[in-house]
Amino acid sequence: MRKQIMLVDDDIFLLNSVSNYLISRGLSVSIFDNAKSALDQLSEKIPDLIIVDVMMSNIDGYQFLIIIRSNQLFYNIPVICLTAKGMTKDRIKGYDLGFNAYLTKPFDPDELLSIIKNLLKYSVKVQNTVSLSYQNRFENFSKPNLLFVNLTEKEKIVLELLVKGLRNKEIAENLNISIRSVEKYVSKLLNKTSTRNRTELAQLIIKEFIRANDGNRTRE
Repeated sequence: MRKQIMLVDDDIFLLNSVSNYLISRGLSVSIFDNAKSALDQLSEKIPDLIIVDVMMSNIDGYQFLIIIRSNQLFYNIPVICLTAKGMTKDRIKGYDLGFNAYLTKPFDPDELLSIIKNLLKYSVKVQNTVSLSYQNRFENFSKPNLLFVNLTEKEKIVLELLVKGLRNKEIAENLNISIRSVEKYVSKLLNKTSTRNRTELAQLIIKEFIRANDGNRTRE
């Protein structure tokens, strides 16, 4: 399965050159020339790793990262910062906000690829650990929203994998069940949430997570 990389930069030349290089190395890359478009895409498909430039108009890389790290659904995505700013204080700010790596332009694409590989290896370990908390996360989430109370434990797990962007075949491989069984679980999830398709279901879950998080911050 090709790893999904999200690349966000307002430099079109860099977008095309870096994405072509990463694709030639076996990665799947989605490119965005602004942070807002990238954030909109996150509600439909969650990447394995994000590469973002700091200096962008409207929403810059720091603000983009704050949004990512404030949402439980995106919190563990590795994020690499690309920037022309090489000052130590800038790097410290980036690390404090939650960047996993900091690469100053111009950079060697081989170095970027090496960083990506290492972060993806670490991310797999994190995801394996996070998967142990599926039940608690969905139980906590369902409390303020009765829509999800009637989901079975297996449906909750299928739902989380679906929201991460996995296809039926990939979900089946993860759970060691048949593709037909996955199709049945997805069908039940659509019926229980009154949604028409996978995209609409994923968007609903993300919106509800954001709403729940906003409520928690308000109470704090």
